[in-house]
Amino acid sequence: MAGLPEAVRALAELSPVEDVLLAVLRRKLNGIQIRSLIAAHQTFPLVVVRRAPQFGLWDGDPRFVDSADVDIHCFAEDPDGDEDAAILSEAVRVVLRDAAMQQASVPGRGHITRVEMTSAPRRAPDWATATGPVQYADLPTGVVRYETTYRIRIRRPMARPPAH
Repeated sequence: MAGLPEAVRALAELSPVEDVLLAVLRRKLNGIQIRSLIAAHQTFPLVVVRRAPQFGLWDGDPRFVDSADVDIHCFAEDPDGDEDAAILSEAVRVVLRDAAMQQASVPGRGHITRVEMTSAPRRAPDWATATGPVQYADLPTGVVRYETTYRIRIRRPMARPPAH
């Protein structure tokens, strides 16, 4: 049997934050790839959503609300890669702000209750930001990445997702 047993799935109350954000961003950013992983032969423009490590106090509620720091990477390529990646970062900010203001819901996953930018968009020269001695490969020539960090709060869905 592949995958998780239904009894295990039934225990889960909070959904992966990435799943909620992917759905919300895909609704509004038509024509842009929105992913949680980079493909082997990736094309651009691209938005990558990844939950970041949290240090210190997690401020969610284990019964109802998840709280996550999320890094959002916006990639674009020349001739206007720098400008396009910056504009794409701003478009992501607006989509997330509006989602929080409207309490945007993703069926079976939950809804966004709060979005706070904790680190403004900044240009980065490689595929991911290194936090130690490991360094990541440089981006392909002509590709630009902007990275922004948000604190997101997501309330669990009123009803758990149906079993598969």
